[in-house]
Amino acid sequence: MVFGVDFDGTLCSDAYPNIGKPNLSLIKRLLAYQTNGTKLILWTCRANQFLNEAISWCSLYGLHFDAINENLPEIVAKYGSDSRKITADLYIDDRMISPWDDDAFLKEAI
Repeated sequence: MVFGVDFDGTLCSDAYPNIGKPNLSLIKRLLAYQTNGTKLILWTCRANQFLNEAISWCSLYGLHFDAINENLPEIVAKYGSDSRKITADLYIDDRMISPWDDDAFLKEAI
């Protein structure tokens, strides 16, 4: 399994450009999944110093990623390039909406 995990609003509360309070429940679950072989990709809009700060912050909680804002090497090898969209089995993001659950927000937007 491969999980794509957002940072701001997901691993921590949203306080950009600062780093918010840790989501300890999620971090604990991700560490357990990782112990069982799940690969983690940090998938965030942060860049440069702000990205480095996020990576360092994650390591304080024991979170280390198999890739950061890019696909895993085996995916790049399989498809011959690293597309901008990461390949994952599950995406964990505070901005997520499932197109299969409820389209009420879409109706309001139209």
